[in-house]
Amino acid sequence: MAQHFSLAACDVVGFDLDHTLCRYNLPESARLIYNSFAQFLVKEKGYDKELLTVTPEDWDFCCKGLALDLEDGNFIKLADNGTVLRASHGTKMLAPEVLAEEYGRKEWKHFTPDSGMACRSGKYYFYDNYFDLPGALLCARVVDSLTKQNSGQKPFDFWKDIVAGIQHNYKMSAFKENCGIYFPEIKRDPGRYLHTCPESVKKWLRQLKNAGKILMLITSSHSDYCRLLCEYILGNDFEYLFDIVITNALKPGFFSHLPSQRPFRTLENDEEQEALPSLDKPGWYSQGNAVHLYELLKKMTGKPEPKVVYFGDSMHSDIFPACHYSNWETVLILEELRGDRDGKPEDSEPLEKKGKYEGPKAKPLNRLSKKWGSFFIDSVSGLENTEDSLVYTWSCKRISAYSTIAIPSIEAIAELPLDYKFTSFSSNNSKTAGYYPNPPLVLSNDGKLTTK
Repeated sequence: MAQHFSLAACDVVGFDLDHTLCRYNLPESARLIYNSFAQFLVKEKGYDKELLTVTPEDWDFCCKGLALDLEDGNFIKLADNGTVLRASHGTKMLAPEVLAEEYGRKEWKHFTPDSGMACRSGKYYFYDNYFDLPGALLCARVVDSLTKQNSGQKPFDFWKDIVAGIQHNYKMSAFKENCGIYFPEIKRDPGRYLHTCPESVKKWLRQLKNAGKILMLITSSHSDYCRLLCEYILGNDFEYLFDIVITNALKPGFFSHLPSQRPFRTLENDEEQEALPSLDKPGWYSQGNAVHLYELLKKMTGKPEPKVVYFGDSMHSDIFPACHYSNWETVLILEELRGDRDGKPEDSEPLEKKGKYEGPKAKPLNRLSKKWGSFFIDSVSGLENTEDSLVYTWSCKRISAYSTIAIPSIEAIAELPLDYKFTSFSSNNSKTAGYYPNPPLVLSNDGKLTTK
């Protein structure tokens, strides 16, 4: 990859929707997602009613980049070399001596140093986006509850109930059927949960289109929910902005699967129709794969290798697969860059929303967790008579490995000229070069950081 990156050099600009083009009011959306699962577990699966009560302090547990070990109920934070930096059993943090005894200085049992390490498996689950994070808090509290009931004897088998909760609240027909809690509530009061796109972003999208760029929306959300979001954040005429809209994209499989495994489908009244042997023209489609999409992009641009950039917030679903499988340029939307500025609330919600929904203030999900420390770095206690050393987290390492650049929001770049030259992460293999407008404060002085 080049040392500099410019949108002007790209032929195609693609976007994820949730937490990328569409920003959520995180304290409100987190509560709603948590409740959608907690109510299901309590009412349908007989879990403890205590799960329904969440205090503002409880939200401090949420931190992107944690992995849940589904066998022992432990949450862990990994260093870039695969060793465990911090861990908790449920919500209870492990003391340093227990951590040392349980994990030592060796790689976590499920860690693989190459890019092939999955973020999801039958044995562990990585929390890497704001839809997931409320589930981390819920699962941790479920572990607390089961540990209390069973003295921690039997292996944990609650995950099947979490999966059932996902199916109940978020299955394809849930929006249409008003199933569960999440969709009915978003429909009832979208302004409580969603931020409209600023004028600067709408103008920027039009500017890209006028410059001859092909614009794409690729989201794993279903078409009916996608339409609600886009009409609210962009306006009823949003469709004219995008040449191609792909919903129910089932990322990361969209990038990693073969065309035969995941064909495109047309939509009629939000119902998926027959599978298409190839993608012949722009439009609105469901499912699909990056291979057939790229063939269409070649046709539309008249170029043998059109240059594509994709904006997304999830390393697992957007950034890693778009980079690794499709060799696209990638722009990571990292709201932690907003929450990082020394604990000052960096406009995590617009002024007109502040104070509108009163109640005790929970920590926004993008702000520093006292329990888990920085998303980017952490300290490793030194051996006898040596100082603690700072190391990069596994999440931080993946940002510089698979993102071209990382920004706090699209708004942060919307007023720059399209030919603005960003310094990319590939510049001198730098861990900090690709952050715009600034690297996280904790990385600004990384002279003491050790890399493994």
